[in-house]
Amino acid sequence: MTIQSFNPPRRILMGPGPSDIAPQVLQALSRPTVGHLDPLFIQMMDEVKQLLQYAFQTDNDFTIAVSAPGSAGMEACFVNLIEPGDKVIVCRNGVFGERMRENVIRAGGIAVVVDDNWGEAVCLDKVESALKAHPDTKILAFVHAETSTGARSDAEALGKLAKQHGALTIVDAVTSLAGIPLKVDEWQLDAVYSGSQKCLSCVPGLSPVTFSPLAIEKILARRSPVQSWFLDQSLVLGYWSGKGKRSYHHTAPVNSLYALHESLIMLNNEGLENAWKRHQEVHNKLKLGLEDLGFEFVVKADVRLPQLNTVFIPQGIDDAKIRGHLLNHYNLEIGAGLGSFAGKAWRIGIMGYGARNENVSLCVKALEEVMAQ
Repeated sequence: MTIQSFNPPRRILMGPGPSDIAPQVLQALSRPTVGHLDPLFIQMMDEVKQLLQYAFQTDNDFTIAVSAPGSAGMEACFVNLIEPGDKVIVCRNGVFGERMRENVIRAGGIAVVVDDNWGEAVCLDKVESALKAHPDTKILAFVHAETSTGARSDAEALGKLAKQHGALTIVDAVTSLAGIPLKVDEWQLDAVYSGSQKCLSCVPGLSPVTFSPLAIEKILARRSPVQSWFLDQSLVLGYWSGKGKRSYHHTAPVNSLYALHESLIMLNNEGLENAWKRHQEVHNKLKLGLEDLGFEFVVKADVRLPQLNTVFIPQGIDDAKIRGHLLNHYNLEIGAGLGSFAGKAWRIGIMGYGARNENVSLCVKALEEVMAQ
């Protein structure tokens, strides 16, 4: 058997993630590996915490990167905050709202589902009615930026509703962090998780999370142990805190954390507001180009994510054939639709380092040429 080194082509990643990675972030991956308890690495971990606090707009002391992808960050929030019998209102307007519901059930909680149509934002009135109908609700869970549709829900208003009814919040910010405004402290959000591979433009495999003091209080007051040893945040606390000292918990993905550190430095240097503005401006350019080609957006403009654009596939167009042609002839990746949008819509991402005018120009021109063929 002869197997050679894997050398992938240079793709332009304009799907729902992972996104294009900046050269300096890729270079950070190749730096010498040190031990995960090395004093210099611990110092870098402290910097990662500070940079993530800026990205999340929070002073939460427990703000870290889970050593696993965004799905593990999601599970970390649910298994730590939910005890058997806890009632959780889950807002479901796409694939990832349903994953939240599944996590509630697996953690032994009672899921009360508030449904909205795919492509729409979570309805505040429905959530308020559910909170009133279930005054014993412990947690409100919702997706800020639904990756399966490109719809943005009002995290600020939902956080306020939860607080009015004495509930904590668990928030999916996988696609929103660094792409649109997300203000954890100002919006009174309690457990928020994201992913490294979206608007942070880092390598896949890390999940930034932040827990409010109220969330940590609930975790430390649990009557039953967290069902997952690896994701038990009361144990991880000793690894990510301690003012220079760390207790061993697991072997951190050292080089991946180098890359996250570098991507967060780039975000800090650009400035959050500038990053939000850049995503919106590049979206406006993409929107004009796609509409000139006759595409219609799935999501209404007032709740549409600039960084994830879902458009209906025109009649008579072969979904897989077009995407395959873009990949094979232009090295350009766009995303297929999920769930009820499978075969009916495309998801075009302009996230992080990928939110650049040259990417938009390539995407629009390539679509124009391939569809003409």
